[in-house]
Amino acid sequence: MPAIYAYAPGKVILTGEHAVVYGRPAIAVPVHEVRVRAAIQANPTDSKGTVHILAPDISLDTVLNDMPADHPMSIIFREVQKELGIEHLPALTLTVTSTIPIAAGLGSGAAISVAISRVLSSFLGAPLPEESISRIAFETDHFYHGTPSGIDNTVISYGRMVFFIRGKPIEMLANPLAFTLVIADSGKKSLTGKVVHDLRTRVEIDPARYQAIFDRSEIISRSAREAIEQGDHTRLGTLLSDNHFLLQQLAVSTAHLDLLVKTAMEAGALGAKLSGAGCGGNIIALVD
Repeated sequence: MPAIYAYAPGKVILTGEHAVVYGRPAIAVPVHEVRVRAAIQANPTDSKGTVHILAPDISLDTVLNDMPADHPMSIIFREVQKELGIEHLPALTLTVTSTIPIAAGLGSGAAISVAISRVLSSFLGAPLPEESISRIAFETDHFYHGTPSGIDNTVISYGRMVFFIRGKPIEMLANPLAFTLVIADSGKKSLTGKVVHDLRTRVEIDPARYQAIFDRSEIISRSAREAIEQGDHTRLGTLLSDNHFLLQQLAVSTAHLDLLVKTAMEAGALGAKLSGAGCGGNIIALVD
């Protein structure tokens, strides 16, 4: 039996990161230039239920039953089986490879969940709809982020630009004029869970100050949506830069990220900002 493959893209947050955790809108864009590839091969000669997992990028070579119950791989398999009502798995080998940088704000964790859920459900003969794939990735994201907003799993599962508000129906965005983003990796890993937790602590100490920042972030995201739908890239660039200023006020930017943003603007970008959790990771720049 030939191997079955599935893929999932990376993502960047265009506007609204962190504010999205507190009920404000955000815009996210899939990044198809980097992706996770998951492949499953049946192993008819192995004992029933033996699931061999290979992830060479992180030097993982193990059997599913040997992994802790709270390991992301265990959670993904368990959630897919529950969704499909399948108690026992056939013998198989799952191989996962990725070109998405880890801990860089590009959604590597959610992309792994999406690709594995997609290939496993297809291998078991019942491909899951995107809504179910997204839900499984969200459940798994609890391991990575603690309190995920749901935006990563949504944009990666559907593979389209989204206007996202936590708990509200998903809105797909159309852009009549394509725009180009340059992504620059700072080279420093960004641990989303820690950054989100640290910010939450600051919000609890001074809620009025931070809620006002989140309110301004909402205005930027809604204005950015209008700019995208109108094809107004100059206005969109200004809004991205405005969003970066708010992220500086949230204390999630760094001197190095600020330098990357400044360098992009001096090189002629229409706008630039950090993207994702911050305190490392990447910046995006809107360019002609």
